[in-house]
Amino acid sequence: MEYFKELREYVGTKPLILPGAIVILWDELEQKVLLQERHDGPWGLPGGLMNLGESFEEVATREVKEETGLDVHELELLNVFSGREYYLKAPNGDELYSVTAVYVCKSFSGTLSDDNDETRSLSFYSLDSLPSPLTKGDTRYLQAFKKNFHNEGLKR
Repeated sequence: MEYFKELREYVGTKPLILPGAIVILWDELEQKVLLQERHDGPWGLPGGLMNLGESFEEVATREVKEETGLDVHELELLNVFSGREYYLKAPNGDELYSVTAVYVCKSFSGTLSDDNDETRSLSFYSLDSLPSPLTKGDTRYLQAFKKNFHNEGLKR
């Protein structure tokens, strides 16, 4: 069982602090980002919550593989996002404050696949023509990406 589900058995819907990781898969040649349309919600970046004993990098790698079929290489940390503005209340009433490590990955391999429980579809989009709706958090992450990476040619 996933760690956060075990915690929910004890605390019910009360707020939890949950760490996770998101990956901005950037196709440098096409200047596009990979987005995932989830079965249970809007468009967003691939990623998810940490399991016991995992590092942020391991979460990022695992979640991208599970949700897209791709293997990531050379993750670069964009930032860790946390605080009051990252409070969420799920439709089922569960409350949480997310602590999310956001990585940029320009090197990935494998075959893109949406054949899993979480993904309805996957597609690359230009930063100027993102699909809607897009999660509020992922909108913030992509804004930080544009400011800190994209505008400088993905070089710091």
